[in-house]
Amino acid sequence: MSAAVAAPVEALVERLDRILPQTQCGQCGFSGCRPDAEAMARGEAGPERCPPGGDPGARALARVLGQPPVPYDRSRGRYQPARVALIVEHDCIGCTKCIQACPVDAIVGGAKHMHTVIEPLCTGCELCVPACPVDCIVMAPAAPAPAQPDASRASSSASCGA
Repeated sequence: MSAAVAAPVEALVERLDRILPQTQCGQCGFSGCRPDAEAMARGEAGPERCPPGGDPGARALARVLGQPPVPYDRSRGRYQPARVALIVEHDCIGCTKCIQACPVDAIVGGAKHMHTVIEPLCTGCELCVPACPVDCIVMAPAAPAPAQPDASRASSSASCGA
């Protein structure tokens, strides 16, 4: 592929990847969101493959690809509000299987010691749940994202005083 063609494709990959939810769950059939975006940009996959993005995600991806809006493919999984994994710590045996399954390194702990989830890093992909041999991982609703400060207020308050 020439550099002239590669640049627009890479820009499209970036746009698609930013729309995808970054769960890295693999429900789309790819190893993560970036490979799915790359396949869409090459015309090898459609916008309907991502259950975590739901119908709004599929419509947004189709719009960027210049395709008619489509619902997400429900045979690939169920759309749910954002969730995070939680480890029932008194049941954890420290096997490390959840750590190995987590695609974003959101679980920490040592062998034969209790593990815990770093909630802001957890994407809710659920890959750790079947990996746990003692069923000590549960999925819970994710805490709402903190409100972003109003940029106009922040800039005006920075200029006052001194």
